[in-house]
Amino acid sequence: MKPLHEIIRKPLITEKANLLKDESQIVTFEVSRVANKIEIKQAVEKAFDVKVKAVNTIQLRGKVKRVGYNIGQRNNWKKAYVTLEEGHNIDFYGV
Repeated sequence: MKPLHEIIRKPLITEKANLLKDESQIVTFEVSRVANKIEIKQAVEKAFDVKVKAVNTIQLRGKVKRVGYNIGQRNNWKKAYVTLEEGHNIDFYGV
C-alpha cells in the first residue's frame, strides 16, 4: 500500500462538510487522483483508527483562472465522501 499522505491529501472542512459530518457521519477528504475506494478506505481506517462503512468519490475539474492576459487552469482533483460506522468519529479540531 502507498504511504497514507500520498492517498489522503487533506480533510475538507467546509460548511457543507460539517453539516454532513454532524447529520450523517460522512467525512470529506481531498485524495490522490489515482487512489481507488479500497485504498482510501484502508488509509482512513489506519490513519484515524475508525471503521469505514462506505466510500464515494468524485472527480472535479480545476477552475480556469485569468490574470491579465494569461489564462491558466488549476489542477484537477478528487474528493472522497467517507461514511463512518455508528459510534465512530473523527475530530479534526482536537478540542
